[in-house]
Amino acid sequence: MKHILSRAFSTGRKLVRFERPGDGRVGIITLDDPKLLNAMTAPMGDQFLEVIDSICQGPESEGLGAVVLTGEGRAFSAGGDLGFLQARGNDNPSRNSVIMRRFYERFLSIRRLPVPVIAAINGPAIGAGLAVALAADVRIAASSAKMGITFVQLGLHPGMGSTHFLPRIVGPQYASRMMLTGEIIEGDEALRIGMVAEVQPTGEETLEAALKMARKMASAAPLAVRTCVRSIRLAQDDGLDRALWREADAQAQVWNSNDLKDGVAALVEKRKPVFTDYESLVE
Repeated sequence: MKHILSRAFSTGRKLVRFERPGDGRVGIITLDDPKLLNAMTAPMGDQFLEVIDSICQGPESEGLGAVVLTGEGRAFSAGGDLGFLQARGNDNPSRNSVIMRRFYERFLSIRRLPVPVIAAINGPAIGAGLAVALAADVRIAASSAKMGITFVQLGLHPGMGSTHFLPRIVGPQYASRMMLTGEIIEGDEALRIGMVAEVQPTGEETLEAALKMARKMASAAPLAVRTCVRSIRLAQDDGLDRALWREADAQAQVWNSNDLKDGVAALVEKRKPVFTDYESLVE
């Protein structure tokens, strides 16, 4: 596959790639930290934002008709980085709220792209990883890809816009079930509930299907497609800013909780967490 454009961003290790294969009408943004299953770190977020800014403001936008978002290796994204989560427990709630809101903005900048975005969920998309896929315009998943908004199983309020996007995509009842249980589903169930538009047998075929759909979008009238994308997102994004601040504030309340501390420890130790932060509602 011939690449007419491929760029790295920021200094240090490249964690996000942008390339335009073939005739360049379709771009591919790849989360590229496969050893950590493309966990979403602050450095990755900085590079992600640079990619988006470059596409929106630089020569990369010329002739671009659609973008595919995917992950390198066997995962789309395993979600938040544990080191980042642990560091938040050492900060105060007011700072944590602002820090988390900025963290969301880095990855949700995907909504700023003026062209359609298709998420090729080639493997696990967990927590914030799935939330970013939900922010795309269309999702295609591998049949075996595990997907879940699993924050509560870690001891944390859902974030990265998941409380905003998921109910709008699958409906409030199924969204509540997923977010309140932290359950993980696979491709066929995601297709049944409308969370993805298409399922493919493998990660490689998922990417190819996403590229095929992106090329079809990119072959349509550019002005019509871009204005349609804007109209769709304006309707979807009503209340998004309020939801993101609510998520950031709610997450800030629990960073120092015993439940989150044990949830993170349990994940590292590969055991079931023991949650104890029950509250009495009696005054």
